[in-house]
Amino acid sequence: MSPRAVLKREYETYLRVQRGLSEDTIYHCLRFYDRFLTAKFGAGLGDLNTIKPDDITGFILWLRKEQNAPRDKTGPSHLRNLFQFLFWSGKTERNLSNAVPKARQPKPTGIPRYLEPEEVNRLIEVVRDHEKTGRRNYAMLLMIARLGLRAPEVTAIELDDIDWRAGEILIRGKRQLQDRMPLPAEVGEAIVDYIKDERQGPERALFVSVKPPFKRFKDAQILRWILRDAYDATGISPPQAYIGTHILRHSLATDMLRKGASLAEIGDVLRHRSAMTTTIYAQYDVDALRSISRPWPTSGDVQ
Repeated sequence: MSPRAVLKREYETYLRVQRGLSEDTIYHCLRFYDRFLTAKFGAGLGDLNTIKPDDITGFILWLRKEQNAPRDKTGPSHLRNLFQFLFWSGKTERNLSNAVPKARQPKPTGIPRYLEPEEVNRLIEVVRDHEKTGRRNYAMLLMIARLGLRAPEVTAIELDDIDWRAGEILIRGKRQLQDRMPLPAEVGEAIVDYIKDERQGPERALFVSVKPPFKRFKDAQILRWILRDAYDATGISPPQAYIGTHILRHSLATDMLRKGASLAEIGDVLRHRSAMTTTIYAQYDVDALRSISRPWPTSGDVQ
């Protein structure tokens, strides 16, 4: 095994054991490991102490030019993890993580885009038509649309995470946080249909590839591709240029708001850790918000 491959294995162990990161995040960290070291040293591994802040800045600038629509702001974070590891493990004399430019994270100023319930249902239903992946893709999109899961949370689900007797499912969220959620009958039936009639292989991940050796997905990009194909098949126009599954979470929140749910209830379903995150939905229809607002009890008037 080459020195670069050995270092990569050490880095992977650090990310998994020391940092406790999700498999999806580890995958992307390792991709940036390869991309940065290739940009700096080519195919091999040079003297890590020769890495300078200018190398890091230059790589970030190159990365931004390479991307036609640089939406992903996680690259600097992945690089920061790499340089923290190199310093922590004694591979470099300096901690270069502070030299990584911070990505701008502009606060959303507009109203979150969403799809109408009928459009969501059409997108979910159309994927069932595929002979080899229809049941899997249907179950995956249904979990986002009905439970409000994030794409990486869907691909991280294990077979053992489902408690069929209790009707619950374990969700592995951001920052290694875990939640148990009720499993709606509609979603449970879709999963059973997939397991019985389509899923193959010994992999413990719930959702796997359709080609041997039927492995788990390395990241959650599969869900973007499924949704993109669903848009094409239905002729529905995406509400925004970037096709991402977060639109299904926004659509669920919007539908809940229409049906009378409070912002706190929406935050519970979407598992927002901060109430401020949910306030973006307060930008929607003011009349709808007024109609669901909880009257504040006054003295002698408990409502």
